[in-house]
This record gives sequence, C-alpha cells and structure tokens, in this order.
Amino acid sequence: MLVKSELNKLGLVYGAVDLGEVEVRSEIDNNQLRVLRVALAKAGLEVMDNKKAMLVEKIKTIIIEMVHYSDNIPRVKTSDLLTEKLELDYTYLANLFSAATGITIEYFIIQHKIERVKELLLYDELNLTEISYMLDYSSVAHLSQQFKKVTGLTPTYFKSLKEHKRRINLEDV
Repeated sequence: MLVKSELNKLGLVYGAVDLGEVEVRSEIDNNQLRVLRVALAKAGLEVMDNKKAMLVEKIKTIIIEMVHYSDNIPRVKTSDLLTEKLELDYTYLANLFSAATGITIEYFIIQHKIERVKELLLYDELNLTEISYMLDYSSVAHLSQQFKKVTGLTPTYFKSLKEHKRRINLEDV
C-alpha cells in the first residue's frame, strides 16, 4: 500500500505490485528516484534497481519462505529448488550470492534453520526429533551438532534458558 501510494504521488505508471517487487512501466527520472528512495527508506524499505542485487534478494526470500513459512522443508536439494524457481544455473546463483553477501547459500540456510529451531524450541510444542524431521536434518545428532556450532549452546540448554532475547530478527540473520 505504501509503495503504491508513493508511486501514485510521483505520477508513475506501474503494473504488478507484489511482495518485494514492483513493475514500473513509466520512465523514472533521477529526481523521482531520489524522492522514492527517501520515502521508502523512512518505512524501512529500499529501491533495488540492480538486477544482481534483486536476484540475491529473491534467493533470500525463497530460503526464508522455505525455512520459516512452510510446515516442512521440501525434500529436494536446495540447488534444484533455486534453479527451478529462478530458472538460472545454481553455480551462477551460488557465486553471485557469495560475492554479494560474503557467505554461502548453504550457510545462509543453516543460519535460518537454527533460528527456526530456536523458535520451535521456545514454542515448546515439538520435541527435537520432530523438529529435526520438520527441518530435514538427517538426525537429531546432526541438528544438535549444527545448533551448538552456530550458537555455542546445545538445544536442550537453550530450551532451558527460555529467554526470547536469544532469537535474532530475520532481517539480521
């Protein structure tokens, strides 16, 4: 709604406005772009007009949706999933992502899976076996090992702390 409002204020013609994407059909001059950037920045949004940066954001969005907003992580290789959704070679995607973020796609996934584990542990509705299956870990031991490597704590110890402050905002992962 905010994006549409700002585009309308600037008199810009646009088509589809989806989460994270806007199809602008009219030319944007430098002044309009500056005004749009400032207005969106006030709301914590940013204009991305670099195709590579947009592709990195699409990769992040696919991973975040897969880990945080689905009941079970698909039982397909992430490389196949990204290749299918973005219709680009995985090696290209992986190299682009690493160059832009300084970490690999695999490590980004691990970070988000661990944040999801933290969330599920704090909800206290699932046990570690159920969580490990849900997040497609090969075993509880593998989940526990990765959790300790990333957080420095065992899942059981983390659960015993019950401090919601230990979770990291998704934007900061």
